[in-house]
Amino acid sequence: MPQRGTKSIQPKKHKGHETTGQIYFLPLCLWWRLTSGVALANNHVVGCAAGPRCCGLTNLTQMSSAQSYRKYIEFAVLCLLASALLWWFGRNLDWTEVRHAVGNSDPYLLTAAVLIICAAYFIRAVRWGALLKPLSAARFADLFAATTIGFSGVFLLGRAGEFVRPVVLSMRDPQVRPSASLVTIVVERIYDMMAVTLMFAINLIWFKPPFGLDISFYRVRIAGWGLLGATMLGIAFLIWFRAKSALVIGLFARLFSSWRFIPRRLAQLVLSLLEQLAQALRVLVNLTELFETIGWTALLWLGVAVANLLVMRAFHLEVGLGATIFVLGWSLVGSLVPTPGGAAGAFHAATAAGLLFLSIKKETAAALSIVMHLVDFGPALLFGIFYLIRGDLSLTKLRTMISPEPS
Repeated sequence: MPQRGTKSIQPKKHKGHETTGQIYFLPLCLWWRLTSGVALANNHVVGCAAGPRCCGLTNLTQMSSAQSYRKYIEFAVLCLLASALLWWFGRNLDWTEVRHAVGNSDPYLLTAAVLIICAAYFIRAVRWGALLKPLSAARFADLFAATTIGFSGVFLLGRAGEFVRPVVLSMRDPQVRPSASLVTIVVERIYDMMAVTLMFAINLIWFKPPFGLDISFYRVRIAGWGLLGATMLGIAFLIWFRAKSALVIGLFARLFSSWRFIPRRLAQLVLSLLEQLAQALRVLVNLTELFETIGWTALLWLGVAVANLLVMRAFHLEVGLGATIFVLGWSLVGSLVPTPGGAAGAFHAATAAGLLFLSIKKETAAALSIVMHLVDFGPALLFGIFYLIRGDLSLTKLRTMISPEPS
């Protein structure tokens, strides 16, 4: 029976592939719901023919007008921020030279870089399965589809699109709860941040500027040691939390019981996520799982670094892996800005800044950052469109997600 206060959703009959028109609303619905502070732990978000719907709580159409306007304003502000960053990025460029630099790039090296990035999604899916293992088993085909569709959401919406992945995986495999896969994505991001920070920090300690540049890197090396120390402290904290998770969760439970102003649903959500995070972090104390996930993470980021190296070589820059990792660190900082279009504007400006630091001509730096953005983010969008057109996500699976959970 439908839950009280919600409307039952009657499925409509469609011919042929049912997914293409219905699922386009999914990233926007997820962004809307997550920024509203609504959890995925006990509820599902789906895209339907009439627009996005949320199950388990009120319908999106029943939100107050003030909330609706706030969400539109937030998304518009992010779009304006991306536009402002893009304007700042290209305000003083000679775009004729930028086009000339792109036109003179080596298409074979760029193609090889794209293929490596495609292989990186394969590695991401395998690693996600290893991280999910303590919580739930999942098929590789579902993991790969959810990974590529999820990164399509990242390309379209920025970092808010990260939440597409857990829902898509649950749509394809109802045995995997969105809350469980969401926790593993948090762990995955921790792995990625630690990996890139370690690469960047260690590289800074021994980094030598290319092209015979006479630049003092004393402060840069100090920053490298600082980043390395902070990363090791972060890893130690995660290991401590995994060992003392029962104590930490008990402390939060007592705080929530005494702090009456915190909504009960929010308190339950936080406790549930902490419990699942502690369970997912089992990989830090299980040596087999730890080495497996570290191995996949190292292979993943080595592949990304090699792909970026090929992009830089495609623009006829005689650089090595050290300079590539240096620029990759700048790119990662830019990619953290939650602007739509895969951190559009921020990624370009940060990557170009790293290249300019190495005294690369600004038009070449701009052209390279544009192409690098397309190589790093574009293949996921192609995979996402492929899965949507093929109709892997049907209304039948959507109706399964809509069905209320037994209480």
